[in-house]
Amino acid sequence: MTTTVEFGLDTFGDVTKDDAGAPLPHAQVIRNVIDEAVLADQLGIDFIGLGEHHRADFAISSPEVALAAIAARTERIRLGSAVTVLSSDDPIRVFQRFATVDAASNGRAEVILGRGSFTESFPLFGFDLRQYEALFEEKLDLFAALLKQEPVTWQGKLRPPLRDQSIYPPVEHGPLKTWIGVGGSPESVVRAAHYDLPLMLAIIGGDPKRFAPYVDLHHRAYAQFGRTPQPIGVHSPGYVADTDTQAREELWPDYKVMRDRIGKERGWPPMGRDEFVQEADHGSLYVGSPETVARKIAATVKALGLARFQLKYSSGPLPHDKLMRSIELYGRKVIPLVRDMLAA
Repeated sequence: MTTTVEFGLDTFGDVTKDDAGAPLPHAQVIRNVIDEAVLADQLGIDFIGLGEHHRADFAISSPEVALAAIAARTERIRLGSAVTVLSSDDPIRVFQRFATVDAASNGRAEVILGRGSFTESFPLFGFDLRQYEALFEEKLDLFAALLKQEPVTWQGKLRPPLRDQSIYPPVEHGPLKTWIGVGGSPESVVRAAHYDLPLMLAIIGGDPKRFAPYVDLHHRAYAQFGRTPQPIGVHSPGYVADTDTQAREELWPDYKVMRDRIGKERGWPPMGRDEFVQEADHGSLYVGSPETVARKIAATVKALGLARFQLKYSSGPLPHDKLMRSIELYGRKVIPLVRDMLAA
């Protein structure tokens, strides 16, 4: 197992509610996310990731712009995406935007690249959803070429070729740290190993140990390539409060709102309380007191040999003040407890 583990936070900029229960304006949600990241930096949390969405229930469509604002108000926290939907973007522009964030933050930028579990960006930007796989494969191949920071000569099938093309600005101090986000595809695990990029497993339901075969595949692929394996991280949802009962009672109504809204689009039945409890007790929902959440994180880190754990701390309309309290408990209590448990 990796001896040094990093701890991060992720948010999609979920549209939260005010004291009267009304949805906040998207602009206020973005300002609140920036404040949440500033608090995370003050607490010594290692990483903050902002998701990319293009729909009414999430406020962040341009993570890099929000990350640049966060960079100006923070000192040490690493800044990244969670996830950048590379399939419906231009790899060169993605690289340039994150290189700019890296410059503004004095070398703290990262990017997590994925295909995205939400597909609204495809029609919005004029991409054919039938090319879902082909777009990601080709664009990742180009992005991997850009990471070398050398003049690029490259050819694919879906865009014009490049001939000895330099890309500006370069990343100041070495290659941009780039993860591949994987939701459950063995092909994506092997692809990450092929490009020698760290792996971020999005585990949003079920026992996290069921992803052990993907970790094993990761190591076997690296053995076949004759290289030392890159780190593995996990992104999972959660919420921390002072007690287990408080955490569950505060999270449940808003978690159900989010889960049912997405489930209606995807043909899932409404979430019942029993399913919520099952996920909290035995699945990939890290909800409870600092001690409970720490024990569960430590178990996952040990089981999968993780280098990083990222808690997706926002859940539907759950209010900003509760998110701030959850972040505070995560930074002040959960992370030290996990470190102690891993050292024992």
